[in-house]
Amino acid sequence: MNLARVIEGHDPDAVALISRGRPTTFAALYEQIERLRGGLASIGVGDGDRIAILCSNSRHFVVTYFATLGLGAVAVPLNPLSPAPELEAEISNVSAKVVVIEKVSTATWNNVDRSKVPSVSTVVSCDPASGPEGAIPIGELLAAAPVDIVDVDEEHLATLIFTSGTAGHPRAAMLTHGNLAANLAQSLTTGDHVVGGDVVYTVLPLFHIFGLNVAMTMGLSVGATVLLVQRFDPATAIETIAERGVTVLPGSPSMWSAFAYFDQLEGSEFATVRLALSGASRLPIATAQLMRDRFGVEIREGYGLTEAAPIVTSSAGGDVRFGSVGRVLDGVHVRLVNDDGDIPAGDVGEIWVKGPNVFAGYFRDADATDAVLTEDGWLKTGDMATVDDDGFLWLVDRAKDLVIVSGFNVYPAEVEDVLNTHPDVAEAGVVGVPHPHTGEAVKAFVVAADGSDVDEESLVEYCLDHVARYKCPNKIMFVDELPRNVTGKLVRRQLPI
Repeated sequence: MNLARVIEGHDPDAVALISRGRPTTFAALYEQIERLRGGLASIGVGDGDRIAILCSNSRHFVVTYFATLGLGAVAVPLNPLSPAPELEAEISNVSAKVVVIEKVSTATWNNVDRSKVPSVSTVVSCDPASGPEGAIPIGELLAAAPVDIVDVDEEHLATLIFTSGTAGHPRAAMLTHGNLAANLAQSLTTGDHVVGGDVVYTVLPLFHIFGLNVAMTMGLSVGATVLLVQRFDPATAIETIAERGVTVLPGSPSMWSAFAYFDQLEGSEFATVRLALSGASRLPIATAQLMRDRFGVEIREGYGLTEAAPIVTSSAGGDVRFGSVGRVLDGVHVRLVNDDGDIPAGDVGEIWVKGPNVFAGYFRDADATDAVLTEDGWLKTGDMATVDDDGFLWLVDRAKDLVIVSGFNVYPAEVEDVLNTHPDVAEAGVVGVPHPHTGEAVKAFVVAADGSDVDEESLVEYCLDHVARYKCPNKIMFVDELPRNVTGKLVRRQLPI
């Protein structure tokens, strides 16, 4: 098997992708992928090599992803807007051999300290006019002779996705060809799902598992058209939905909130949409009700995580119960567990997941893997929930201090570490606070160093130089001291949110 084969067997003349207004048929997409396979092979890429992909939602991302998988190599999608220190850490973590870069990341890549990423032997530029010095234009690789897909075992590593969902600091989750294929098959058992002829609006970033395996790969696997969108703006999105006849609209709660409260809509804008999906974090009930009442759109909410490839539950094809994330997919097993073991319906417990979709562990981190995977294969998610008598799952809270901003995971310790490196900061504490549009936002509490006159704006700018924008605090409060227990450990729950 090889996951790269999911794009085979469809009408060659049907449109597979629309990127930046340009349609690409399945025939053309397949040819580009097999030629890039040949190009990557010609520069020495082979089984198990890691390829870092620094591309936005574009044709270049799709072609690079499937070409990498087809060689038995490992795709490592990274946030193309990440600052240089974050890229250095992630690329070093996985020892990437090749980095494929679009224009959006070129300036940042030029600031990367190459001595910190010694594994990188080749940089491929998707924009030769402004690519980094010494980079190979992707056009040269696409001119190579085609290379056939390499068959691999189901356990063969396909992709590494950085996540801090269950493990704390960001780690690379290992997802195999079998994991990703299994979740595609599990997702297609719901009563309503993507089918051939659908047009899937894909603004979810492809370096995030929801965008990667749910929107992009699932859409292509059934012969649908994947409409790739660079950035979200509700006004532009409405025009695109109407112009392209979008039928499937997956998104995070922040997207749905932007639509629900957008006052320039009349009510008919979603007429072509037959399937509306929400995931990545909890959808506010008020948003779901407003979308139904204003536009007649019933949002099907689900629950998942990177380590489950990602979908665990879904309300697609069944009843919509506001506040619930639906029922467990066929082929996925879920337990709710507390200190006494499995709990009865109505009680609160931690979600444990088991199935062929559950990841192989964290790359080069056995301790983190052992902390979340039991010996018999159960994934301990750290998320707390209840289940009702009809099998609907209701999320309650998270067992850890994880903050979810627009579906992206932010671990407070990572942001605290950055703030604590600032010379004018004595110590910092970070928590998540409710936000009407992003679900949660990052809030920091800072004890300034003696004699400093540091201000909020300068600290936010400092963070922007070291971590992705969504991880940066949108509010910083200066305090005299942080609450700590008798051992000196920060007690975040006592911070004055």
